Amino acid sequence: MSAMQKYMYLKLVRPTNQYAEQVMQYKKDMLANNDSFDGCAGLEEVDTFSEWIDFENRLKRKYGEGYVPSEVFLGVRIEDEKVVGIIDYRHPLSPFFFQYGGNIGYSVLPSERRKGYAGEMLKLMLSFCRKCGERKVLLTCDKTNDASRKTIIRNGGILENEVQDDVGLSECGIIQRYWITL
Repeated sequence: MSAMQKYMYLKLVRPTNQYAEQVMQYKKDMLANNDSFDGCAGLEEVDTFSEWIDFENRLKRKYGEGYVPSEVFLGVRIEDEKVVGIIDYRHPLSPFFFQYGGNIGYSVLPSERRKGYAGEMLKLMLSFCRKCGERKVLLTCDKTNDASRKTIIRNGGILENEVQDDVGLSECGIIQRYWITL
């Protein structure tokens, strides 16, 4: 299946109870694989779907003044309604997200990687960001995360710089910062 065909078979949807079981299984699969929950709006920190889906209240309590509103979407394969990834768009950028996290974070289920889903989710999210009036967005990744780096670059990302990871988000200690002009 070509990348264009995959695009037609993937959609971004807001989390609803229809996907509750899959989202909680997503959490289990990511934990079992010892993965980072990038773009998952704190899924790793909750016990239930209803607790997770209360993004604004839960994250405002956690981050206080550092809270940044976000739009959370599930990457759903149309043919079977399977949740293959989670992506979020954070706006506006706080100083923390400007330095380390960027506007967009995403992850893909371990069993669904290397199928082009991260790139398609990002492409769909960039379209959403354009509709929200964004002119450019910041994405970051661990310097050693080749898959994420390639996904960002394929979607127009231009490396601005690398920063020392002083907060423990990366595996190698260096975060790359990419801008995508919309």
